[in-house]
Amino acid sequence: MTNQDLLAKAKKYRWIIFWTLSFGYLLVYFHRLCPAVVAVDMMRDLEATGALTGFLGAAYFYPYAAMQLPAGLLSDSWGPRNTITLFFIIALIGSVILGLAPTVFIAIVGRTLVGLGVAMLFVPTMKILAEWFHAKEFAVMTGILMAIGGLGSLVAATPLVWLSSWIGWRMSFIAVGVFTLALAALVWFIVRDRPADMGWPSPSTEPSSADLPTITLPESVKRVLSNPYFWPVSIWFFFEAGVFFTFGGLWGGPYLIQVYGYSKAQAGQILSMLAFGMIVGSPLLSYVSTNLLQSRKKVIIFSSVITVLLTACLAFLTDRIPLGGHYLICFGLGIFSSAIVVIGFTTNKELFPVQMAGTATGLVNFFPFAGGAVFQPVLGYVLEQHGKVGNAFTIAGYRQAFLVLFLCSVIALCASFFIKETLE
Repeated sequence: MTNQDLLAKAKKYRWIIFWTLSFGYLLVYFHRLCPAVVAVDMMRDLEATGALTGFLGAAYFYPYAAMQLPAGLLSDSWGPRNTITLFFIIALIGSVILGLAPTVFIAIVGRTLVGLGVAMLFVPTMKILAEWFHAKEFAVMTGILMAIGGLGSLVAATPLVWLSSWIGWRMSFIAVGVFTLALAALVWFIVRDRPADMGWPSPSTEPSSADLPTITLPESVKRVLSNPYFWPVSIWFFFEAGVFFTFGGLWGGPYLIQVYGYSKAQAGQILSMLAFGMIVGSPLLSYVSTNLLQSRKKVIIFSSVITVLLTACLAFLTDRIPLGGHYLICFGLGIFSSAIVVIGFTTNKELFPVQMAGTATGLVNFFPFAGGAVFQPVLGYVLEQHGKVGNAFTIAGYRQAFLVLFLCSVIALCASFFIKETLE
C-alpha cells in the first residue's frame, strides 16, 4: 500500500476519532450546565441554601480547573486516549453518587468527582486535533467541537426537564453515568493519539510532536507562564467564561422561575437558547475569524462588547425584560460568552509550538473554570444576603448578583484589548 493510500485512510479515520470525542464533549457540557434546570428541585430535596447550592454547582468547576495542568501533562506524556478513558470512569462513579446522594454534602462529593472525570476530555482532545488536523483546520475543528458541546447544553435544558419529570433528577444522573461508561469504552477502542500509532502518515503538514525535539515539562510551563501574551487571554477567559457558567450553568434557571414565574419547562426552553447560541456561534465565529476578518483579536473584542451589553440588561433591567428578551439574552450569551472561547483557545494555541499544545491548553483552560468556580457561590452568597420571599430569592438580590456579572464582563472587555493578534 502506497504512502498516499495510507494518508487517505488517516484522513478518513480521523473523522471517526473526532466524532467519538465530540460525543464525549457533549457529555462534558451536559454536566457543566445541568444544575440550572433542576436547581430548584435539588434545593428542595437536599434542603440546601443558596450558598450551598452555589457550592454544589461550583463543585464541578473546582476540580475541573485544578486538573487542567495535569490534563496537559498527562496528554503530553501518558497520552490522550489513556487519560480520557480512565477519568471518564471516575465521572461515571461521580454521576451515580450524585444521583443517590442523601444530603447536599454527598451531592457535592459526587459532583466533584464528575468534574474531576470530565476535566480530562477537552485538553487531550485539543492535543489529538493538533496531531490529526492541519493548523489551518484547527479553529474550524474546535468550532465544530464547541457546537457539539452546545448540543450537550441543549440536552441539559428542555430534554433534562422532560427526563427529570419522568424518572426524577436522581435517576437522570444515574442514567447519564451509564452513558458515560459507554463513551469511555468507545474512546478506548476507537481513539488513537496520533496517526503514527496506526502506522499512518499525518494528514497535517506540520511535523508530529513525536518528530520534534522534546520540551521538558518544567520548560513548557516556564515558557507558557513567562509569555506576556498568555496573561491577557487567561484574564479574559476567567471573567468572560465566568459570566456564562454562572448564569447558564446555575442561576439562570432559578432567576427565570422565581422572578418571572416561569415553569421549569418554560425556563428550560429559554435556557436552551444558550445551546443554540453555541451551536450557531462556534463554527460561525471560527469562519469569520479565519476567512472574513482574518483576525482573532477583533472577534474577541466584538464579542466582549456584546457580553457587556447583555449583562447590563440583566443587571439594570432585572425584572423588566420581556419574554422575547430572555430568549435573545440567552442566545447572545451562548454565542458571545461561550462560543467565542473557540477563538480564545485557538489564539492561545498559536502562541506556542505543537509539542507544548497539551501544557499550553491545560494552563489556559484553568481560568474559565476557575471563573465558574468563583462566581457561582459568590452569586449564591449575594442572593442570600438579600433574603427571600417565601422560598424565592428577591428581585433586589438578583439585581445585585447580576451586577457582579456585569462587572466581570467589563473586566473581560478591558483584557481583550491586550490580547495579541496571532492570525497575521
